[in-house]
Amino acid sequence: MRAHDMGGTSFQYFPKNPRGLGTKAYDQTEAARCKLYCTEHHIQSIAHSPYPTNPAVGKLKGTDLYESMVASLKNDLEIAEACGSAGVVVHFGHAKTEDPLQSYRNVIQFMDEVLSGWSGKAKLLIENQAGDHGPMGTTMEEIVQIRSLSSHAGAIGFCLDTCHAFASGLWNGTTDDQMIQKGHDTGYWAQLIAVHVNDSKYGFRSFKDRHERVGRGKIGVDGLSWLLNREELADCIWVLESEKGDDGSHKDDIEQIRSWLN
Repeated sequence: MRAHDMGGTSFQYFPKNPRGLGTKAYDQTEAARCKLYCTEHHIQSIAHSPYPTNPAVGKLKGTDLYESMVASLKNDLEIAEACGSAGVVVHFGHAKTEDPLQSYRNVIQFMDEVLSGWSGKAKLLIENQAGDHGPMGTTMEEIVQIRSLSSHAGAIGFCLDTCHAFASGLWNGTTDDQMIQKGHDTGYWAQLIAVHVNDSKYGFRSFKDRHERVGRGKIGVDGLSWLLNREELADCIWVLESEKGDDGSHKDDIEQIRSWLN
């Protein structure tokens, strides 16, 4: 079922096999058709990098893997640009190093190499992590700092995952004015482009990345409806990353979210 048939105005997709790092020779004509269709129907989109993409690991597991990740993400950006998408979501990833700062240096180096020579409108969208592999990538401060230290900060934006924010402790799942203020103080909201609207199967600071359908998890209706009505999220691209309903779509979830909006 297409996004607009469900009442949706946005979607997320994998530009290629989400389990691999190979590059894809995409059909530029089909990509142009996708872009035109979305423009005509006022639909926005974001892409998501394949799961093996792990910026934090850098070259610790070999140059070949590193170069494959760089080439793969460059390819994702090219496909996203051709399809008219706002950007490509990417995680910090994780790595076991004696010097924790090395993982952050790896992320900066990786993103700089991916963005070197890039002149398209599609951006890399850093997504906050749930903390299931450690604390890296779970705070607004470090996400903003990584962007500011990049040589290509203008080509980097953010994607907020509500389940990850709750699981990691970034957001308490209720009327968290302190979190909202922190977003302003750090400049996080100014670079927020997309939101993964997910409830959580587990509780606050569980550090578990397990999404639940909206309103059915530990965050619940009150928390999600409060956050989604914040002006800081109003102009973002919202997508769902949870199980589908009985009809095989997210139609019920979309209708529920619309009922929450003031």
